[in-house]
Amino acid sequence: MASRPPSARASSIRTQKTKQLTSGARRVVGKCSGPGWGRWALGGWLLLVLWLSVEYVRLPDVSPLRTQNPPTTALMAQRAEEARDAGRKPRVRQAWVSLGTVAPHARDAVLISEDARFYKHEGVDWTEVENALEQSVREARMGRGASTLTQQLAKNLYLSTDRSLLRKGKELLLARRLEAHLSKQRILALYVNVVEWGEGVYGIEAAAREHFGVSARALSVAQGAMLAAMLPAPRRWLPAQRPEALRTRAGVILVRLEREGRISAAQAREAQAELARFFGAPPTPGFGAEAIAGLPAGS
Repeated sequence: MASRPPSARASSIRTQKTKQLTSGARRVVGKCSGPGWGRWALGGWLLLVLWLSVEYVRLPDVSPLRTQNPPTTALMAQRAEEARDAGRKPRVRQAWVSLGTVAPHARDAVLISEDARFYKHEGVDWTEVENALEQSVREARMGRGASTLTQQLAKNLYLSTDRSLLRKGKELLLARRLEAHLSKQRILALYVNVVEWGEGVYGIEAAAREHFGVSARALSVAQGAMLAAMLPAPRRWLPAQRPEALRTRAGVILVRLEREGRISAAQAREAQAELARFFGAPPTPGFGAEAIAGLPAGS
């Protein structure tokens, strides 16, 4: 039997391989995507892009915040409405101060607690956002916030406390706008002056006087750590009630402050002793890696 030329054999082999690959690709696509999956994904992506574009145009102008302090915030308005609905008179305690009049260790404690990479990101920590979204999809509900300090400021100034994905999307857009128009120092100054620190208490000056009877400039290291430790639950973790969660978190913050060179070993020992006296318990000898890992990662 006459053999085929080499070129013909090679062409036949290539044709067979192409058919096999095409058939395999069809099977993979069929298994992974199903009918119309690609069209749904593309449509969803286009709708998301359209929504983000429209919402970005509608966002408030943040440029006045460069030089002006907001007279009120969306969070203050929400809390006032909640108080009236409950038959109570709204309470507001706030006093604006500059960053220079806040004890440095108190500022550092806030950053350690809420956003240790504050000076390294541009408003959004995308690794944390991705992890939070994966958790939300997995659990079919909004999970941990993964919010940077800038995102928290955006929420306090302009949004509500609901945990919807749409609100989160607006928060991300606003955070980017804040970072584009304001310096990091201005963002931090706004944050420490509007964040909630108890029922009707806003800003670190009002918080220092409300909870410890001192100014923000006079806060001790332990007091600054306690204020920072309140932030995840500012209306529940009140120093006057001595909750264990507040003591534990404040202790971890002190460990991190010392580890990152923000306070000396002597200051850390003194602050831990003050913390123990405040809570009426012996000093905690140390904290496990798991507890320390509960705070945002260091820089």
